[in-house]
Amino acid sequence: MKRRAMTIPAALAASALLLAACGGGDSEGQDAPPADEFDTEEPVTLSMTIWGNDDRAERYQQSIELFNEEYPNIDVQLNFAAWGDYWPARATEAASSSLPDIIQMDLSYLRQFGQRNQLLDLEPYLEEYIDVSTIDETVLASGELAEGTYAIPTGTNVLSLHYNQTVLDSLGVELPSEDYTWSEYNEWITTASEAGATADPQLYGGMDYTGVFWMFALYMTQQGNEVFNDEGIAFTKEDMAEWLNSTADLREGALTFPTDRTIQLAPKTGFTNNQVATEFNWDNMISLAIADSGTEDMGLLVPPSSEDGEKALFSKPAMFLSVAANTEAPEAAALLVDFLTNDPEVGGIFGTSRGLPASEEQREGVTLEGADALVADYEESVADDITATVPQPVEGFGALEATYLRLSEELGLGTITVDEFVDQWFAEAEQLLS
Repeated sequence: MKRRAMTIPAALAASALLLAACGGGDSEGQDAPPADEFDTEEPVTLSMTIWGNDDRAERYQQSIELFNEEYPNIDVQLNFAAWGDYWPARATEAASSSLPDIIQMDLSYLRQFGQRNQLLDLEPYLEEYIDVSTIDETVLASGELAEGTYAIPTGTNVLSLHYNQTVLDSLGVELPSEDYTWSEYNEWITTASEAGATADPQLYGGMDYTGVFWMFALYMTQQGNEVFNDEGIAFTKEDMAEWLNSTADLREGALTFPTDRTIQLAPKTGFTNNQVATEFNWDNMISLAIADSGTEDMGLLVPPSSEDGEKALFSKPAMFLSVAANTEAPEAAALLVDFLTNDPEVGGIFGTSRGLPASEEQREGVTLEGADALVADYEESVADDITATVPQPVEGFGALEATYLRLSEELGLGTITVDEFVDQWFAEAEQLLS
């Protein structure tokens, strides 16, 4: 079987995220041509782009080779990049109507591209080319916008605390109990980091988790507060400042992994470099953490609760597959989306690395062992704690999330204060959402 090309796009400036607002896509969208126009013998070339690491790219490559056994006429050119490089590149392409045919999509960016007619409405292709009968309706609805269906979910995931048992053993500390609070977790980080102060290299209990927007979103839902609403941002400056200040003592005491080291290690983190015992992430990302760290001695723990014991977890689409409105081969692209979403053998290749498969048919192909068993067991253990609905990001949130990350790095480096962080983030939010 011929191997398709896999290349890494060059990193682009983060400001390119804003270019998508300037144009791209047909203002009227793209209608599905009649099914009989698609010739399954005619050679077709599709471009596809994903974010992730070498491990994810290899899984996609194996899946594409399976697809070619059924559709040898469809040549798929796969490209991948790290998360930070991925979205600026897509925004630049969208501005010139040159998006790849198939795009791995995230909830944070769906509105940005979908509401500007830069994605193909897949509604006309759902029966003929893409089988969605195997996907739960509520999960499928997460890829819908008012005008139609612009993304097909490949899996779902839940926020979790990843831990590296080898590092914990080196520190001589045990994990918190499952009923721990945010303040108790901070105390635990202090104890663990102090225990690792004399190690070479120095070991830490955790990262400064307030720099992750989705952790802030979880914190807000635990307080019974909205994150987004019809008007846009539902939380206040005071809410964000309270969150960022909750780890101020850890930052000032150098008790979390240094921000400058995090920047140097990117796309790895201190956790995947085996210098940090715990890190918050989506549960399915444990497979990438295992691959990047080189150790399988990892596990998942439920995130901290609010002070009154509320966990308020939510299940989120791990990722989607979308088709660009500018594609010249919509039927072939739809067939590939269907195959990558539903084929049981593809399920076996990916396991839970894209989240628990959204398709019941694909879940049948997953053998639950290793990282896949960790994810499945974790989601079963927290099923009763999933009591909140995933916050639906506003249009432009992808750029705001990137800004949040940039400001968190500046906060960690000590170049801005919490108040300056909050003022700058809200100023950009006001500009983008207006």
